[in-house]
Amino acid sequence: MQRSLSNQKPIVPFIYIVLYIIYSSLASIYLILPPLLAVLFVLFSKAFDRKDFLAVVLISFCLLIFEANYGYMLFSSVIYFYIQYKFIMPKIRQNISCNVCIKILYVLLSYLGYFLFLTLISNIFLFESPELNYYLLYYMFIEFFIVSIL
Repeated sequence: MQRSLSNQKPIVPFIYIVLYIIYSSLASIYLILPPLLAVLFVLFSKAFDRKDFLAVVLISFCLLIFEANYGYMLFSSVIYFYIQYKFIMPKIRQNISCNVCIKILYVLLSYLGYFLFLTLISNIFLFESPELNYYLLYYMFIEFFIVSIL
């Protein structure tokens, strides 16, 4: 049985994955390109809201690529995003009604919260602590505008 050419819905997520792999490789070479961590969190939370298992798996794969490029612990970003989605963001949405403020907190928690989570995990397992550099401020500034579009 042939698939219709107009039905491209199953193919589109895989095209996005390939494009993210290419972008992530370029972002690891050119530091001016942000790693899109906050964008991945927004997509991760939207996929959980829709209960779209395929999207969650594909975004988790993108997060694994992010971890591999930057040398972070395996599955640390997936675990952090799940904790942030289930425990932190409901309290923030409950207490703050400003959409712009919530988007700023998405970006801040994605970068600074992930850094603090990695520091906590590295202290527990006696690994080397990750370094905080000034590129994070630039990445947060750029990704705030990208997240505002989403």
